[in-house]
Amino acid sequence: MKKKTVTAESAKRALRKLANPKAAQVLAGFFKTGPGQYGSGDKFLGIKVPATRAVAKEFIDLPLSQIRILLRSEWHEERLMALVLLVNQFAKGGEEQRKTIYEFYLQHTRYINNWDLVDMSAPGIVGRYLMDHNRAILKKLAVSKLLWERRIAIVSTQYLIRRDQHADTLALSQVLLKDSEDLMHKAVGWMLREVGKRDRATLVEFLNEHRLKMPRTALRYAIEHFSPTERARFLGPKLGP
Repeated sequence: MKKKTVTAESAKRALRKLANPKAAQVLAGFFKTGPGQYGSGDKFLGIKVPATRAVAKEFIDLPLSQIRILLRSEWHEERLMALVLLVNQFAKGGEEQRKTIYEFYLQHTRYINNWDLVDMSAPGIVGRYLMDHNRAILKKLAVSKLLWERRIAIVSTQYLIRRDQHADTLALSQVLLKDSEDLMHKAVGWMLREVGKRDRATLVEFLNEHRLKMPRTALRYAIEHFSPTERARFLGPKLGP
């Protein structure tokens, strides 16, 4: 029997069978798609992430040319499926394929345009690739005019943090302290909190130096797992004994 050809269009059809208009309205509000909001203009089919991942498994061998079509879709879930495929193919690929996916990913950052898309893909592609390669790209992304590239920079370091490499996270956090976007304050605080889970002393040292210059949201995220007494100490106007 001739093997069925998998295409972006067949993946789209499989995904759209699960569309839920009522859920789509909820997601549009949750991901701030109104005029002037960070997700302005994004469109949703109303499909839960586990269901999108399940459909992606059926198309694990989708070629990059077809994944590109999904990633450039106007529909959020189709872009999500493209990123799930990229992460999975990267994990199973050899060095050459990983390099190709990494470069493809960075060429298409304008389509990785919401926090959930960044957060589920950046560590497993950018962070994982940079584990064994020059990391200068992170500083370039961190000063980008594109919000999503700045978020990719800091969230990518989650992969490094989990391997007890914290220097890049700390350096990028300093660069991003003055970022104007609340989404970035949350991302920086989140990654600092991840550092603290593995090395409390390093996080405390960073906070002692920078807490008065940090956006309040970033600081609160960073100390989320501290005791009430410790949180009060770091949130106060000056550090107590």
